[in-house]
Amino acid sequence: MTEKDLEIVSLVDHTLLAQTATWEEIRALCDDALEYGTASVCIPPSFVKRAKEYLCGRMAVCTVIGFPNGYSTTAVKVFETKDALLNGADEVDMVVNLGWVKEGRFDLVKEEIRAIKEAAGDKVLKVIIETCLLSGEEKIRMCEVVTAAGADFIKTSTGFAGAGATFSDITLFKEHVGKQVKIKAAGGIADLLDAKRFVELGAHRLGTSRVIRQLKDQEQV
Repeated sequence: MTEKDLEIVSLVDHTLLAQTATWEEIRALCDDALEYGTASVCIPPSFVKRAKEYLCGRMAVCTVIGFPNGYSTTAVKVFETKDALLNGADEVDMVVNLGWVKEGRFDLVKEEIRAIKEAAGDKVLKVIIETCLLSGEEKIRMCEVVTAAGADFIKTSTGFAGAGATFSDITLFKEHVGKQVKIKAAGGIADLLDAKRFVELGAHRLGTSRVIRQLKDQEQV
């Protein structure tokens, strides 16, 4: 790998969130993350404790809250967050209530993000706004809400809503999110070239498994 490739890989949340994921697959994901030096593994909550024990502090463990639809109650999401942290999660990626967004109830969205950030404490909180389901105006409002709520990251997508990150969404985030809020592009990142472009546009993290898969395939040629 080139130095630039290593830099990109270090920003990847190496992700496996398929409904059918098994421990064997999660363990392989962890092994690949360690080998290539990713930022974290992003895995289902039910695997967090086992992955944390397996990794022995060698890799950050990220999990998801209110995933993938976001319409759990705030109390449930707060409980999920606390449970994930008890099991060893270092980072949590939450899905906002998109119904509230569509109703214009941004006050409720902000309160929920704040509640989950309070539960997360000093752990990293990323807020998934599911850009493919939002209008341009709604995306801008969510940049403002995520900033005001004190989250660490704004994230494009779950990857489960029909489309993922776009270059234009990252450009929009860069223009409208607060300076203290970082950006995560996730969903549909096709390859290393794609990943590099997202980083050039302002992404600080990348949610994908394809980049590592591509590097492994290249090594086998």
